[in-house]
Amino acid sequence: MSVFLFWLAVLGVVFSYFLYPLLLLLVPKRKRSFDIGTLAEDELPIVSLIVTAHNEESRIREKLENCLDLDYPNLEVIVASDCSSDATDQIVREYHRDNVVLARAEERKGKEYAQLQAIKKSSGAILVFSDVATSIPHDSLRKLVRYFTDPGVGAVSSEDRFVSRDGRIVGEGAYVRYEMWLRKLESERGGIVGLSGSFFAARREVCEKNWDIFSPSDFNTALNCANSKLVAVTAHDVLGFYQDVSDPSKEYQRKIRTVIRGLTALSRHMEVLNPARFGMFSFQVFGHKLMRWAVPWFQLLLLGTSLALAGKGGIYLLALVTQILFYGLVVLGHFVPEVRRKAWCKIPYFFVQVNVAIAHATLFFVSGRRMTVWTPSAR
Repeated sequence: MSVFLFWLAVLGVVFSYFLYPLLLLLVPKRKRSFDIGTLAEDELPIVSLIVTAHNEESRIREKLENCLDLDYPNLEVIVASDCSSDATDQIVREYHRDNVVLARAEERKGKEYAQLQAIKKSSGAILVFSDVATSIPHDSLRKLVRYFTDPGVGAVSSEDRFVSRDGRIVGEGAYVRYEMWLRKLESERGGIVGLSGSFFAARREVCEKNWDIFSPSDFNTALNCANSKLVAVTAHDVLGFYQDVSDPSKEYQRKIRTVIRGLTALSRHMEVLNPARFGMFSFQVFGHKLMRWAVPWFQLLLLGTSLALAGKGGIYLLALVTQILFYGLVVLGHFVPEVRRKAWCKIPYFFVQVNVAIAHATLFFVSGRRMTVWTPSAR
């Protein structure tokens, strides 16, 4: 039994990060109805840009100026205020003459509930969702709507770029490159299983159908696309820029919140794991979401079985020694920042940190904790 559990643990640790993308490469790319085209000025659809905010008086004016500076003729801007108690709503009302609409949620029920109020007030054929912290480049909306010339596309995600406190673009490390590559593989097959929550677009009919206020809108929108036999794709040429969290220690808590929200969404929509109904999208949710959330538990199982089997064969002893060295390096990096900044320590450290956060979030979730109400991270 220990041998079986050992190899099961090995499979569980490597599946999501290595085997899953390799299996995706074996799957034929989906056939597009036709190539993404360009649209003449009079063909551009009305776009409603929905900005979600909660107590953003210090940043909302800058965000609105960014929205109004976008190069798009048929644009309405709607601020979904999640029951803000500061001057956010008052500032938004100052922009009324610029076609900026305030959609206020009178009860604080979370980001998705506030977005729902904005959806009800919107008139666009394409709805674009963004956070206050995200800066949108001048020509992004024109690029986004081009993807909808393919009638099989239901939603389009931007790609995130992080800006450091001194203005440099960061976040171009190995992990980010890997995630963008994986998104591209998914986009070309069953569609991505989660959009960039800070900047994405969707057809109106996708958003009007089954908008679940208790599930993250980035996942729920992708699910609604799959339900409508459409796909959510990533747009490599559409970027959203936002600053790193001002307090790095808060990044761990952000990861926990993200995983809890993801687990909540999956628990509310278990039908998405039914391949008879969702096909390739179901496999992608299993490989990218469920199996990745299971990695920390497979890591513990692998360490335990390696200890139990270390005296029964060289491969088991090698596995144990490798894990001891790997986790020893991470511990060293944790206590010695200079080591942690080295490339050979950065990836193992980040990998373990992510999986500790996943385990922490899973325990919170199992104990009954949910996170519907949100507070934007200080940046």
